[in-house]
Amino acid sequence: MQATNDLVSVDQLTNEDVTYFIRLAQAFKRGLTVTLNRPAFAMNLFFENSTRTHTSFEMAERRLGLQVIPFDPRTSSVTKGESLLDTLKTIQAIGVDLAVIRHPEDNYYQDLLAAEMPISLINAGDGSGQHPSQSLLDMLTIYEEFGHFDGLKIAIVGDLAHSRVARSNMALLTQLGAQVFFSGPEAWMQPEFTAYGEYRPLDELVGEMDVMMLLRVQHERLPQAKNAAFDAQAYHQQYGLTVARAAKMPKQAIIMHPAPVNRGVELASELVEAPQSRIFQQMTNGMYVRMAMVAHLLGQRGLLDARQLEEATHVNFN
Repeated sequence: MQATNDLVSVDQLTNEDVTYFIRLAQAFKRGLTVTLNRPAFAMNLFFENSTRTHTSFEMAERRLGLQVIPFDPRTSSVTKGESLLDTLKTIQAIGVDLAVIRHPEDNYYQDLLAAEMPISLINAGDGSGQHPSQSLLDMLTIYEEFGHFDGLKIAIVGDLAHSRVARSNMALLTQLGAQVFFSGPEAWMQPEFTAYGEYRPLDELVGEMDVMMLLRVQHERLPQAKNAAFDAQAYHQQYGLTVARAAKMPKQAIIMHPAPVNRGVELASELVEAPQSRIFQQMTNGMYVRMAMVAHLLGQRGLLDARQLEEATHVNFN
């Protein structure tokens, strides 16, 4: 894995890097433990609501032995006009080693990276931009199911326009050799997506795909008029994975969703915990992938012995 102090985008990752994180996450699943060289401190700065990403990062940090310093944007100096950069400089000054940040602004991390601060940064989601930890946990889930990526047919379906999951996954899956397709409301198909896969109506895809990856409609990013006119039942019938559509999926196919799931909208409620669903497995994998990401950055900082990670993955750390 190439030396880096920050993990903010899947654009940083080679195929070898993805393999490294998959192997390291699997090692943590098998019970790998690491020892810190000194007390280390993390802070999770979430400026958007989150359940899975926030709690799994905190669980990952605590399992690795870090001390987690609480942060609530509603009671922070951000409400007084402090910039995100100054907030990061502040927490670095008091001794925080790792910051995990989710922010509604696309590419918020560019100014932070340009400052070249020693504190390590993980992007937990930027607007409609990137979500590297979700993408890596999805790669782990797919790899554990199929043992490879090359030639797999994967449909990404739903609110494509506003999805950082779609943007991260389409890039990484294509890079790894999978064949990506898109579906959902055609108006939400973005021009940049055509470099990664073609749009097709959902009923043309369900009988062919190895993975059906559903996305929720992000009402918080839609104009008020569109939200007012949204018909959940009509959306489900036209663009959702209904029970009838799921019955046409190949035997080996799996259902994925980054969650939260809007039951009965993008996915029938009965399918959330169906035998082909891997939604809750994704959540479990998320904690181990985030352990891998945090441990890697700690190793880069010399806060743990990187040889512990090398031995677990059999991949050269640098």
